[in-house]
Amino acid sequence: MELKKLISESEKVRVYEADDRCVKIFKDPEEPKSVVLYEALTHARVEETGFARIPLFEEITKIDGNWAIIYQHIGGKTMEELMRENPAKTDEYLGKMADLQIELNSLRSVKLSRLKDYVKRSIDGLDMIDDVKKYELLTRLSAMQDSNTLCHGDFSPDNIIVNKDGVFIVDWLKAKQGNACADVAKTYINFCLKHHTEWAEKYLKIYCDKSGVSAKTIHDWLPIVAAAQLKFKRPEERELLLTWIDVADFR
Repeated sequence: MELKKLISESEKVRVYEADDRCVKIFKDPEEPKSVVLYEALTHARVEETGFARIPLFEEITKIDGNWAIIYQHIGGKTMEELMRENPAKTDEYLGKMADLQIELNSLRSVKLSRLKDYVKRSIDGLDMIDDVKKYELLTRLSAMQDSNTLCHGDFSPDNIIVNKDGVFIVDWLKAKQGNACADVAKTYINFCLKHHTEWAEKYLKIYCDKSGVSAKTIHDWLPIVAAAQLKFKRPEERELLLTWIDVADFR
């Protein structure tokens, strides 16, 4: 298999284009097998919901001793690229994003891991907030309405591909079943963490107008989702995430 072009790279993986396939290679040769299998299983379970705007999972293999997951390749530009190239059309693209998130959140999956369980484990494992704040956050989480709604977990413009065949969503590693408002809260946070606060506010208004969901319902999730994001211990995110937690109105 010829790896023709590096599409993207993160701390743990490199993603290449290879003909009509997308090859995600884990950098660490000792990457636990369970991590690789979990990602593939999660993607397959999203496919089973019938959601069509997703690249198909093809196989797991090893390339030069490193684990690799192979997906159908979806060519095109990311929505983030389009927004930067066409700033006058930002509101239009945000509207398409909202339609897409409403569409995926309309589906159900009882096989995916539960979002509330993941968030609880993430908050329980934090060492940068005290036990009182943890208790407040976990109490608030417990009171939140649960659901088996399909949630992407990292829905943002850089995970949306646009081409002549339509719009597709990639990177389903963090997909869970849970409350759609938590998924939207994570999208809001993603915008802010990437210094797009104006886009975050516009997106929230557009989403709420289209879905009929109140902004308060999504704001109620922000401290909880921000706390869960702290588990990744990214220095550049810490101050903003802690600010959201500190200003939370625990009632």
